[in-house]
Amino acid sequence: MTTRALSLIVAAALVALLPSAPAAQPQSLATSINELVSFDFPIRMNAARTLRRSPPAEVVPLLIDAARNHKDSYVRYRALVLLAGFGEAAAEPVMRELMADPNDRLRAVVYAWFEHHPEPGVVPALIAALETETSEFVRPALTRALAAAHEVPAAQAAVRPLIARGEDFFRGTVIEALGDHGAVWAVQAITEVAGLDGPLQDDAIIALGKLGQRASLVALSALQKTAPRDTQPSLAAATCLITRECGAHEDYLRRTLSVAAADAQYQALLRSSSFALAALASRGSTQALSALLDAAEPAVDPARAALALAVGHVALRNPAIVLEILAGRATRDAGIGVLRDAFDMLSEDFEEEKFYVAVRQAYWAAPEGSPARATAMALIEKLEF
Repeated sequence: MTTRALSLIVAAALVALLPSAPAAQPQSLATSINELVSFDFPIRMNAARTLRRSPPAEVVPLLIDAARNHKDSYVRYRALVLLAGFGEAAAEPVMRELMADPNDRLRAVVYAWFEHHPEPGVVPALIAALETETSEFVRPALTRALAAAHEVPAAQAAVRPLIARGEDFFRGTVIEALGDHGAVWAVQAITEVAGLDGPLQDDAIIALGKLGQRASLVALSALQKTAPRDTQPSLAAATCLITRECGAHEDYLRRTLSVAAADAQYQALLRSSSFALAALASRGSTQALSALLDAAEPAVDPARAALALAVGHVALRNPAIVLEILAGRATRDAGIGVLRDAFDMLSEDFEEEKFYVAVRQAYWAAPEGSPARATAMALIEKLEF
């Protein structure tokens, strides 16, 4: 039996464990695919639910065909996102095939896929795409895919100049991605960006924290003496990430967040402290995520929006910690409400689908009747997966 066939059989068995509607007939699966573009949100949502819950052996070929050939470009995009949720064996051949597709949304999904499934064989195609890809919607995913492959010399050579060159929006994406993917070779170039006032400073400081090099503490310590108030949270988070001595830093960030969330004149400080706590939570700090939820649940806009986005950032990068914290909170449903607000604002379909897959796996792994299983089910229902 091939690995692909075994993967589909196992996936089919696991899908059966998740509460779902009765098995769909082939004609209803085809209808569901067409309904992915419905103007009526409940119809779109239920169509996606039907497809997610259908046996892989039945639905995967239909999703592959829709991603390749459907007449509606948005249906192609949604079909590819849903296909990604069925795993590498089902999705990777189609991802390779669609790398140069004219549909911007499809290319963004393909590049996001290869960030999470780095493959040296696609690096030349990614590098070639750098010369032609200018879409604000697509290029960040492309550069993140190259950053994820940074151990390939050609990928590193392509990404290195992007730290210091180009539009700030794209440079920020590169710097963040290099931190996320542990590109220690980039420390010096990122340190230079961290020393400059401007919109990239916080990204660069947090990236240095993620890269975890104690030598960076010299530059961070110097910045703490001169940086403005709104930059201090990132410096605290980065220092915590490097030293792993986080008690005082997390306490400072919690207190700063509490003050900023309560006063509308501190919106910039609220965003920076939320950003810093999200960086810590994404790297495993339960205290940081609890602080964000404690502030976000009772908050109203505009503070709630900034706090919810920070929680959403954590969920997309570390679903396990979100599940762990929500399962232990007396205010679980309020926390899920914060996450729903975040997903509504983020509209990161591919990353949200990855979150759903992680939640589904947690549901299967948790004992029946446990808080973890109940939380996973609540997330699936309330986030309308």
